[in-house]
This record gives sequence, structure tokens and C-alpha cells, in this order.
Amino acid sequence: MRERFFPPRNRRHNRNVELVVRLISACIAIPALLAAQDAREIVRRACDLDQKNLEISRNYTYLQRQEERDLDGSGNVKSREVRTWDVTRQEGSPYRRLVARNDQPLSPKEQQFEQEKLEKSIEQRRGESPAERQRRIAEWQRRQEKQREPARELPDAFDFRIVGEESLNGGDTWVIDATPKPGYKPKSAAAVFFPKVMARLWIEKSGYEWVKVDMETLDTIAFGGILVRIGKGGHLLLEQTRVNQEVWLPKRVRIDISGRLLLVKGIHRGIEMTFSDYKKFQAESRVVSTEAR
Repeated sequence: MRERFFPPRNRRHNRNVELVVRLISACIAIPALLAAQDAREIVRRACDLDQKNLEISRNYTYLQRQEERDLDGSGNVKSREVRTWDVTRQEGSPYRRLVARNDQPLSPKEQQFEQEKLEKSIEQRRGESPAERQRRIAEWQRRQEKQREPARELPDAFDFRIVGEESLNGGDTWVIDATPKPGYKPKSAAAVFFPKVMARLWIEKSGYEWVKVDMETLDTIAFGGILVRIGKGGHLLLEQTRVNQEVWLPKRVRIDISGRLLLVKGIHRGIEMTFSDYKKFQAESRVVSTEAR
């Protein structure tokens, strides 16, 4: 085979063309890499702020309305129960007082029962030794911190991609999709379900705060060993709102699940919690009359 000959000029030309092609390829790849990096950084900053919001939230009282619906296989409501609590802070930690059932005031008998429970709880807490009081408050704070454990792992457990922008809750947000990172091993038991869920996140542009999270199960998730198994397609929706121009707090949480209890009994349940009437407490006790609601 006869060897081809390229004059020096043509060789230089070919090398220049190759360099240009490589440069163009790099330029095409850079935006995608930066977008992935930016999305993860946005999520990481939002997770860091979550801890700050947790600390400030301990200074607030609120109303919590919880609606539970049991559904049949077709999604029709079989039973429904609604309860509303006034959540106050008594002697350093929260106290939930039932104030309404099915959006109606409690009966006089129930009101008296709840009032007596509240007074008994206050009396017990005021009778604690300093060590007992410290343990009670520390246990409440420990439970709160445990609930936030998944947020600390979130930036490392998923691949993130900015998919758009949206005006939400009076502000502009990034819309970010999160898919499980292949091979990621959760570090805490609270995040063990991460490899089996995907999520869409709405994060405020001006302050990097969570505004909304919509999470969906991709596979069956087991809790408590085999006691409860939640099937594919379950949804968790979380919405937050800015309160007092200083903190973002939950506005609505909705959970829709289908699964099995003890691998036998099928469950189809919807739970929706709404939070309102946030107030910065002025004293350790704030007893609210049901009739005033």
C-alpha cells in the first residue's frame, strides 16, 4: 500500500481543525455540567437553611388541621375523619390540644376533658426537677432533629437537574428534578427510602428556601421490617410559606399511599395536614377557648 504524503501545511491544518472540534465539544458539554453543579448547590443551600428555620420555628404556636381518608380500591372515600389541634408551648416543649372534630367545635363534655388534660400536663411539667425538664425538652428537640435527617443527606443522594422556573407563593422559583443517584447508600435509617423515590423541588430564587416538594415512590418501600409496605406510586407533597418575614414554615402536607399492613391487609389512605394561625408565643402558656375559634 502506498503511503500518502501530507505537506507540513496540511498537517498543521488538520491539527488545528482537531483542536477546534475538541473546543466546540467542550463548550457544548460545559453548560450541562454547570447546570448539574448549580442545581446541586441550590439544593444544598436550601438544606442548610432548613436547620435555621427549625430553630426559629420552635418559637411559634399554630393550628394543625389533619384530615384522614380511607379509600377503596377505586379511590372512593370509605371513611373520613378531621381533627384540629391548637399547638402551644408549655414549660419549654409543645402541647397539642384538640379543639375541633370534623370542622365542628367539640362538645362541652369534650372541651372539659381537653381542658382538664391541659391543666394536668401543665401541673406535671411545673413539678419536674431541673433534670427531668431538661430531658423532656432534649427529647423533643432530638425528635425534631431526626425528622430533618433526610434533608441533610438529600444533596448527595440524588442527581439534580433544573427543568424550569415558576412563580409560586408570590415569588420566583427554580424547578428542579431529583432522581436517585446510582449506587448511593443512605447513611441514616431515616433516609433509607431515598433510592426508591424521585422528587420535584421548587426552591425560591431570592432566598434559596423550600417552597414546595413533590415526591413519588418508584418501588415498594418497607417500614418497620415487613409491618408496612408502601407500593409504587405513593405521593408526598409538602408546601411551605413565609411567616413574619423571618422564617419558612409548613403550610400543607399531603400523603397518598397504597400498600399492605402485615403483608395481608390492603390499605389505601390519604392524609392531609394544614398549618395556620402561626403566632410567635409571648408566654409559656396560651390557652385558647374552642368557642373563640
